[in-house]
Amino acid sequence: MWQNLSLRGRINLLLALLLALGLAVNIGRQVAEAGPRVQAEDQSVIRLAREFIEMIVADLNEAPDPDGRLNQIARDLSRLRHVSITLRDAGDSPQTPPRLDTDADTRGPPAWFVSLVHPEQTAVSVPVSIRGRPGSLLITSHPDDEIAEIWDGIVTQLEVGSVIALALFFLMMNVVGRALAPLQSLAEAMGKLEGGHYEARVRPGGAPELAAICTKLNHLAATLHEAVEDKRRLAERAVSLQDIERKEIARELHDEFGPYLFSLRAHASALAKQADGRVPSAEAVRKHGSAMLEQINALQQFNRRVLERLRPVGLAELGLRQALESLSRLWRESHPDVAIKTVISPSLGVTGETADLTIYRIVQEALTNVFRHAGATSVNVVIEPVEQARDGRFCARVRVSDNGRGMEPGQKLGFGLVGMRERILALGGTLNVVSGDGGLTVEALVPTAAA
Repeated sequence: MWQNLSLRGRINLLLALLLALGLAVNIGRQVAEAGPRVQAEDQSVIRLAREFIEMIVADLNEAPDPDGRLNQIARDLSRLRHVSITLRDAGDSPQTPPRLDTDADTRGPPAWFVSLVHPEQTAVSVPVSIRGRPGSLLITSHPDDEIAEIWDGIVTQLEVGSVIALALFFLMMNVVGRALAPLQSLAEAMGKLEGGHYEARVRPGGAPELAAICTKLNHLAATLHEAVEDKRRLAERAVSLQDIERKEIARELHDEFGPYLFSLRAHASALAKQADGRVPSAEAVRKHGSAMLEQINALQQFNRRVLERLRPVGLAELGLRQALESLSRLWRESHPDVAIKTVISPSLGVTGETADLTIYRIVQEALTNVFRHAGATSVNVVIEPVEQARDGRFCARVRVSDNGRGMEPGQKLGFGLVGMRERILALGGTLNVVSGDGGLTVEALVPTAAA
C-alpha cells in the first residue's frame, strides 16, 4: 500500500499519523495523571473540611441551642460536593440522613476509566461533645465527583483537540498540495519531452528546490530543442551539400567529358574516312591517332580527379600516410612552382577508417582552396596526435597553412569547408579557419579510434 501512494499521499498520511499520535499522547498523559489527581484532591478536601468543622464546633457549647445549631451545621455541610458530613451519636448511629446524589449523571465516566483510577473513599471522624454528650461528625470523601470532572476535561480536550487536529491537517494538506503542485507539471512536461515536444516549459513554483528543478528542466528542454534543430539543419545542410556535389560533378562531366568525347568522335570519324579512301594518308592517320591518345590521357587524368573526390584511391589499401603523399605528389606535378611540405608525426598511430577519410578530406579541401584562390608559393601540412583536456579523448590535429593572400574581411567559407566543419562537428571534433596577413590556416581536431 505504501509503495502505491503518491508523494503527496505519503506526506498527508504521515501528517495525519503525527497529529493523531500527538493527540493520543496528550490524552494518555491525562488518563495516567487522573489517579494521582483524584487522590491529591481527596486528601486536600478532607483536610480542609476537617479544619473547617473543628473551627465551627469549637464554640458550639456557648450557643443558646447547641443541638439545633449542630443539626443546622450538619444540614448545611451536607450540600458540599466532594465530601459528605453526617452527624452521629455516641453509638455511631447517623443522626442526619445521608446525602442524595441529585446531580448524578447517567452519562458519567465509563467503568474502565473508573477502574483505572481506582478511587477509594476516605472517612474521617471529628469528635463533638455537647453538654457532656459525646458525638461525632463523620467526613466521607466522594472521589466520583473529581473523576467525573477529570473525565469531562478529557472528553472536552479530545473534542477540541480533534477539531484543532483536523483543522491543522486540512491546512497542512493544502500547504503540501500547493508545495508539490509543480510535480504534476513536471511529469506532464517530461511526458511532452518524451513525445518530442521540446517546446514544453514548466512554470517554476513551489519550494525553492522544486523551482530549481523546474528551471533546470526548462533549460534542458531548450538545449534539446536547440540540439534537435541543429541536427535538422545539419541534415538539411548535408542534403544540400550532396546536391551541390552532384551538380559540380555533373558540370565537370559536361564541361570536361563532353568536349573530349566530341573530339574523340570527330577524330574517329576522320580515321574511318581515311580507311575508306583508296590511298590512306599515313600523316593524317598519325595526326588523328596522336590527338586521340592525348585526349584519352586527359580523360584518364580527369577520371582520376573525379574518383579522388568521390573516394581517395589507395586510402584503405595503402593507409593514410601513403595516400597523403600521393595527393601531395599529384599537386606538385600539376603546380611545380608551389612548395608543399607534409609532416605526419610518427606517434600518430592507428586513427581508424572514419578518421583517416576525414583527415584526408580536410587536407584535400584545404589544398584545393590554396591552389584555386590563395596564390600561395608554399604550403605546410602538419598532422600530429593531441589529447583534449576537457574529456581526455585522443584526437588528430590537422593544420594546413599557406603564405597566400588569405580571406577578405567578411568573406564566408566555401561550401567545401562548411561541409567539412559540419562533418567534423558530427564526429565530435572542431574546425577553425584563421586568416591573417601571412596567409590562411585551417586547423581541425578529429577524434580517432583511440578516443
